Amino acid sequence: MSASQTPPATAVPGDDVPTLLVKIFGKDRPGITAGLFDTLAAYSVDVVDIEQVVTRGRITLCALVTAPSQGGSGSTEGDLRATVHSWAESLNLQAEIISGRGDNRPRGTGRSHVTVLGHPLTAESAAAIAAAITSTGGNIDRIFRLAKYPVTAVEFAVSGAATEALRSVLAPEAAQLGVDVAVVAAGLQRRAQRLVVMDVDSTLIQDEVIELFAAHAGCEAEVAEVTAAAMRGELDFEQSLHARVELLGGLDASVVDAVRKEVRLTPGARTLVRTLKRLGYQVGVVSGGFTQVTDALKEELGLDFASANTLEIVDGKLTGRVTGAVVDRAGKARLLREFAQQAGVPLAQTVAIGDGANDLDMLNAAGLGVAFNAKPVVREAAHTAVNVPFLDTVLYLLGITRDEVEAADTHVG
Repeated sequence: MSASQTPPATAVPGDDVPTLLVKIFGKDRPGITAGLFDTLAAYSVDVVDIEQVVTRGRITLCALVTAPSQGGSGSTEGDLRATVHSWAESLNLQAEIISGRGDNRPRGTGRSHVTVLGHPLTAESAAAIAAAITSTGGNIDRIFRLAKYPVTAVEFAVSGAATEALRSVLAPEAAQLGVDVAVVAAGLQRRAQRLVVMDVDSTLIQDEVIELFAAHAGCEAEVAEVTAAAMRGELDFEQSLHARVELLGGLDASVVDAVRKEVRLTPGARTLVRTLKRLGYQVGVVSGGFTQVTDALKEELGLDFASANTLEIVDGKLTGRVTGAVVDRAGKARLLREFAQQAGVPLAQTVAIGDGANDLDMLNAAGLGVAFNAKPVVREAAHTAVNVPFLDTVLYLLGITRDEVEAADTHVG
């Protein structure tokens, strides 16, 4: 049928059309869904909606169907009920059939995905999050698990409340409970190909690269204190960078290779990048660190973009200076926009991940800003925060399940 042709009449019932909600419970096994609809097919009913979930080997199957038409000897609804119950009993299942009219009630305007990460996720936390959603006027339409390890991740599909309103209520609640909550708007854009841009030090990797260099120069403690103050937002990043790099002056250039070998990827970093690339996402890094390390990471992980500061090397020695424009807080946000333009991705469909104060402009500019094990000032300002040491948990915020990640790894080998 062409787009210009009139589509056939749909089977969606009006509010006054009698419908039956058929609910089946019991031990799961192959063939239950087919068996139920084979049973219902004898009564020529139309399927309006289906929901099925299996939890610890127990199935809950719900089918909303139109009520059977009147037969010559009266309504056949009683026959349908008797037949369904008999079929269910033959399989040691329970059946419940509820009469009503029409389809499900319309979902409220404003739809969001609320992802909750717990390590563990307690009943107290689940209760508090659900109550907070209700307090905004939101309704929980569906809940399902995204992952059971290394954290428990569940997603609530919520309607009836604005995304920003949900986020403003849930963020302080999550902080008090010690769980991570991300709220993103529902819609096609969530399934679109995106650009993900990460900070490097203490995000993609576990280390602060300048501190690795400083260890070779014998000034690690001094550099670490300046770094910490800069990440807390107490010092101007560019001034602190120049002060720290100056302490490295005179180091032999061979130290670059030694530092590269010392760099440790954050747990889950390879899984995150590998999975995003398989999905067609583009991935980049921006760093207040140094190209001498980020270029190697770009090659190792197959990243699409990488930008950082460059240590000046003259006659085989570090001069204690950097060359070119400094990648600072404003520079990271500018690079996010440049990468998005090069990737052909709207800024609203970018994801930025970082931990320090110099990441804040980038996190706020992105469609979704994720504070990863971040300092308090960053957690409070970002769209969402992840406070577990596994970088691949960011996948759950994008609606990607652990089962999907593992299945993809198995198929690829």
